[in-house]
Amino acid sequence: MLLKTFGWSFAVTAAGLALAGVLWGWKGLAIVAILSILEISLSFDNAVINAGILRKMNAFWQKMFLTVGILIAVFGMRLVFPVVIVAITAKVSPYEAVNLAINDKDQYEHLVTGAHPAIAAFGGMFLLMIFLDFIFEEREIKWLAWLERPLARLGKLDTLSIVVALGVLLVAATTVATDAAHGGGDKTATVLLAGIFGLITYLIVGGISGYFEEQLEEDEDGDEESEESGAGERTPAAKGGSSVVGLAGKAAFGLFLYLEVIDASFSLDGVVGAFAITNDIFEMALGLGIGAMYIRSLTVFLVRKGTLDEYVYLEHGAHYAIGALAAILLITIKYEIHEVITGLIGVVLIGASYLSSVRRNRREDANGGGDSPSRSEVPSGV
Repeated sequence: MLLKTFGWSFAVTAAGLALAGVLWGWKGLAIVAILSILEISLSFDNAVINAGILRKMNAFWQKMFLTVGILIAVFGMRLVFPVVIVAITAKVSPYEAVNLAINDKDQYEHLVTGAHPAIAAFGGMFLLMIFLDFIFEEREIKWLAWLERPLARLGKLDTLSIVVALGVLLVAATTVATDAAHGGGDKTATVLLAGIFGLITYLIVGGISGYFEEQLEEDEDGDEESEESGAGERTPAAKGGSSVVGLAGKAAFGLFLYLEVIDASFSLDGVVGAFAITNDIFEMALGLGIGAMYIRSLTVFLVRKGTLDEYVYLEHGAHYAIGALAAILLITIKYEIHEVITGLIGVVLIGASYLSSVRRNRREDANGGGDSPSRSEVPSGV
């Protein structure tokens, strides 16, 4: 199971480190290895969130996540994205941006870090919406029950998460953005525009995936009702000429799109933070790409092992880590926060949720709860 899931990651690691050693010597090999570890430490919560979405997909889409998805993650976010950012912010052609990345690495690094306020605002708002929609939703299983119960009651107001997110963006634009550390000067307008774009992106992508999921659930409910009635009537989907399989494919595509945008948002801080280690885009893409491969393999491993079903508070911990990362991204518009701190916050929150899950399972087993419905109704209260 372990080798089957992580086999490609091991192979990519070996090939990547060997290539780094050949191209850049021992120094390059060490930089690529450090970047890989950095990416894994910063993105463990990403794997948990991804697993919660990926487990809704079939084996085909899980393979798509590991193949097409990794190409998007490595070449799209780690190689192409920084070049596009430089082209937009410096108002140069993509060719000139690539030329800067290869021949004038210091200027390239300066331009990318100068774009940090926009990157942080976009990613921060997108991740904040994920956290808010989770924390405001009524859930049968609660980790921090004393906090989650009242927030779930408030969440009955449909647009509350959007209102809170816009309020946070307004505060960030009028405080940390007025004297940004990266790029210098007043970045209020930049932060507002990028943040609103991040919010709109979340609403569009999340809306598409949510729509397909709802359509799939309605179609499956219709099939169940038809089977129970025994009347042999065709379901609405069948009458319309579509099938459950086709509808599932659309739903999976919507979720896949949502998954890729989430993954991209998670990678923003890693891409910018990597410049503290190297300003070579190829070393960066190789190191972060190896780390991204492990995160994807870990995501599939969690799905196949049913880890989220067994340790039910892991998703809670990961979403709290997302909320913390969103706040950190917005704060870093003005203040420097070391990547180690960012990574440790996520590890601590997920570790705490894992330990809470273990204690809950032991308590339920001791009470003879087993897999009974009551097992999912007892909050930890940790």
